[in-house]
Amino acid sequence: MVTFRLAEEKDLENILGTYNASIPGRMATADLEPQSMEERKKWFEKHREGNRPAWVIELKGNYAGWMSVSNFYGRPAYSATVELSLYIEQAFQGKGLGKTAIAYALEKAPGLGINTILAYVFGHNTPSLRLFKKLGFQQWAHLPGVAVMDGQRRDLIILGIALA
Repeated sequence: MVTFRLAEEKDLENILGTYNASIPGRMATADLEPQSMEERKKWFEKHREGNRPAWVIELKGNYAGWMSVSNFYGRPAYSATVELSLYIEQAFQGKGLGKTAIAYALEKAPGLGINTILAYVFGHNTPSLRLFKKLGFQQWAHLPGVAVMDGQRRDLIILGIALA
């Protein structure tokens, strides 16, 4: 059984571990070096209260990953648009958690004042692109070669879904 709960400070070690474990694969984040706990605490403060939460994903009571929504852009007219971030522990990938998590975010979004959700996905991350598209996200932008990782230029695909 998959459950979601608001992230708490006690979850930061797991959240940081999951995030940092994704960096070497160059599939999920444009960060090139591991983040520190201090950096993750600053991130957490932005997701601690209000309408931009971070959730912990658990499978049968075990930590399996995390998901958050963040402001898209710092101007008031964009306040109903967010970026969705989703990170699943490697041991739990391929078990349908991503699909369940995104569906949960879509369900919760209207109550958080969200009417548009964006996902930033590297062009070479075909599993994530397929997942988001399967759940109704459409490709809204293609930014060719905007990320440089290990000397290789990578495309960024912006997927979006309008809820209202």
